[in-house]
Amino acid sequence: MKIQSVFDKAFAAYGKVTEGYDFTNLLNTLEANSEKPADSVIYVPSVEALEAADVYASLRDNCYGGMPIQIGYCNGTNTKLNCFEYHRDSEIDIAADDVILLVARQQDIIDGQIDSSKTEAFLCPKGTGVELYATTLHYAPCSAKNGQGFRVVIVLPKGTNEDKPSITPKNKEDNMLFAQNKWLVAHKDTDEAKQGAHVGITGENIDITELIK
Repeated sequence: MKIQSVFDKAFAAYGKVTEGYDFTNLLNTLEANSEKPADSVIYVPSVEALEAADVYASLRDNCYGGMPIQIGYCNGTNTKLNCFEYHRDSEIDIAADDVILLVARQQDIIDGQIDSSKTEAFLCPKGTGVELYATTLHYAPCSAKNGQGFRVVIVLPKGTNEDKPSITPKNKEDNMLFAQNKWLVAHKDTDEAKQGAHVGITGENIDITELIK
């Protein structure tokens, strides 16, 4: 695996860099209102201070066509793939620090299984926002350098990642529903698998430690 850039043509299969937005105030607010764990990753779906930032209305109306949105964050230190998730819509990630995004294609999930070799890695530089398409498999960002923490703003339709609705499965995909608007495929060697997530990532649980020395 090599680390590519979100500005490379290869990223077009997964998303695009957002243009025309000033994220300065939003990222300053994130840094002032969130921690950056050195040995774990934390995710908060909705943060009032971030949703009060001046770019909120533009993200809601321009990026999501007026749909209700939530702005939260994913912060911490990480080098592993662990899982893939996807939603029924795009996700906007805005990096307050350099981060590596590990992604793959939903189309490569066959009968609930995907080999980890389908994963690609892309550097998202500090200050850059990217749209990850609905068919892009993704999960927690990874550190860009060993031991280096990160902060990333996460924008999604309102309600995403809240409690899983109570459903009667009608097909195989329903078994992957893990939370509201969140379908999850886990590697067997993860806490998520122990929590009951659908185990569907085969091969190694990718660790990019050797790539980010």
